[in-house]
Amino acid sequence: QLQLVESGGGLVQPGGSLRLSCALSGFTLDYYGIAWFRQAPGKQREGVSCFTSSGGDTTYADSVKGRFTMSMSRDGAKSTVYLQMNNLKPEDTAVYFCAVKEAYLLFCTVNRGSDRAYDFWGQGTQVSVSS
Repeated sequence: QLQLVESGGGLVQPGGSLRLSCALSGFTLDYYGIAWFRQAPGKQREGVSCFTSSGGDTTYADSVKGRFTMSMSRDGAKSTVYLQMNNLKPEDTAVYFCAVKEAYLLFCTVNRGSDRAYDFWGQGTQVSVSS
């Protein structure tokens, strides 16, 4: 059974950095999509970044382009997905989730509603940006 556990959240001042991690256990998929989503209080969940095993590029939401970088390390059934967040802004405050879907896709999107396609979710980690 695939399980996802996020970590790395916290309180940071504007302009600061955080690196989120998503540890995947029982991850044996050959074809998949992985994404980071976030949800601020009173707002809908939104896509932050995603990539697929079959594609070559990572997709980012316009609001985080140039500031956030998504990456992945894989060692057998133990894998970790990262989200490096630089130049953080108060509007980045949210609970951040990683998610996985089993699929053969050449690309992914972070458009509204894209979260509905994902089957496996972590519990989330809180990121707060405030002075």
